[in-house]
Amino acid sequence: MDHVTGKTVLITGASKGIGAATARVLAERGAHVVLAARSVDALTALAHETGGRAMPCDVSDFAQVQALVDATGTIDVLINIAGLIDPIARLADSDAAAWARVVEVNVLGVYHGLRAALPGMIARGSGTIINISSGAATSALEGWSHYCATKAAVLSLTRVADAEARAAGVRVLGLSPGTVATDMQRQIAASGLNPVSQLDWGTHIPPAWVGQAIAMLMGPAGDAYCGTDFSLKTAEGRTRANLPPP
Repeated sequence: MDHVTGKTVLITGASKGIGAATARVLAERGAHVVLAARSVDALTALAHETGGRAMPCDVSDFAQVQALVDATGTIDVLINIAGLIDPIARLADSDAAAWARVVEVNVLGVYHGLRAALPGMIARGSGTIINISSGAATSALEGWSHYCATKAAVLSLTRVADAEARAAGVRVLGLSPGTVATDMQRQIAASGLNPVSQLDWGTHIPPAWVGQAIAMLMGPAGDAYCGTDFSLKTAEGRTRANLPPP
């Protein structure tokens, strides 16, 4: 994939799950991966494995994100993956501080990435930003008020950023992967709330599939999804990403 080889790709939430799998997929295809997360040891090990660059960062802190972007230099692709879903609880039982922390990571983390990366991309007239979204962005799920609200906000950020940056040659799009076999799904299963927690583990897709979809979206095939979410839950989406059907 010429649109992956040699590209500098900054990945947040890169220490595990979808982020780590995406780093492996893109590194195998020749990308220069810059790995950002709070988990220093896991990040360092992944950087050694992929030949990437470990950059510890808390995306909820704009100063750290700006420093990350500045240290990376020219960014061809930013992938905003960092996100939280715990603690899962009904609104009446939720912890206000924990709810706010999810907003800080899931919403402010994406905003901070956009705010730090967009000026350079706009000045160069090129760049791609992919925000990890969710079907929760347009759903109402018991116990997920924080996750539904924050993913709806991420979808709105994708739409606005596309409206503001497309004319400058910058692509901003989202990816809704469906349920993925990561630690987040274990947290969801443990909650016992809403139908998602009852899904059999075998129904969740491997995180590497998300990395493959991201690689596809980095190229011309991603143009059709600027300002919206590409879904891996549909037969069409799976076909476009060269993945098995649902």
